[in-house]
Amino acid sequence: MTFPVQFEFAGQLYHWHFLLETLAFLIGVRLYYFMRKGVDDPISSQNRLWIMLGAMLGALIGSRLFAILEDPANVSQLNFQVLYASKTIAGGLLGGLFGVELIKKIIGVHVASGDIYVIPILVALIIGRWGCFFMGVAEPTYGTPTNLLWGMDLGDGLQRHPVMLYEILFASCLLLFFILIRKKKLRNGERFKLFMVLYFLFRFLIEFLKPYQSLFLNLSSIHWSAIIIFIYYYKFLWRLLSGKLFRQTAYED
Repeated sequence: MTFPVQFEFAGQLYHWHFLLETLAFLIGVRLYYFMRKGVDDPISSQNRLWIMLGAMLGALIGSRLFAILEDPANVSQLNFQVLYASKTIAGGLLGGLFGVELIKKIIGVHVASGDIYVIPILVALIIGRWGCFFMGVAEPTYGTPTNLLWGMDLGDGLQRHPVMLYEILFASCLLLFFILIRKKKLRNGERFKLFMVLYFLFRFLIEFLKPYQSLFLNLSSIHWSAIIIFIYYYKFLWRLLSGKLFRQTAYED
């Protein structure tokens, strides 16, 4: 396999990244609407649309902001092209979370709203990450050099950690896990919190296998986005670590 991986159409070569990224979004949205059928949703369709708008706007801002901060040197060279090309799923999830919370306060929704998005997000994430992997070192998601047997030449002649394959494997395991616990009685909203905590824990750890730029205290913007999530969900983290999460009666909070 030669990186970046491309496909031919009408005599031209194209990267898989944009196609798979678009496909991930479309499939994720369709899966959300499919899963919502027959579900007794306490949030009205109109408010769901406002919440989705808040999520998309928040994700747009967060994904760009934290991607730019991944390389602090970009801040002094910021222009539209750099801003458009810069995005990260961790920043998107964090920005989307706060975008949703802001919109919910404005429209007066006090019910947790994230559980229904967990599986669509994971499916979209798995599809989209294949696009990142196929870009090799042309996409700033590659790993550091390694002597491990599964190291891969991602286009620069060095054997590197295929961190996108690690993430695809982790997200696939998370997807299976959430399918298996779909009938578990959890508090409304806690499946989404569990997803966020587990995913950001993975991103915090896997970041050390990437050639990241320090933002503060020798940690990258991705590290700090994970720390923000851990602080934001500290009460949930306490229940999770104390073993109470799966020994509770479901109720809304």
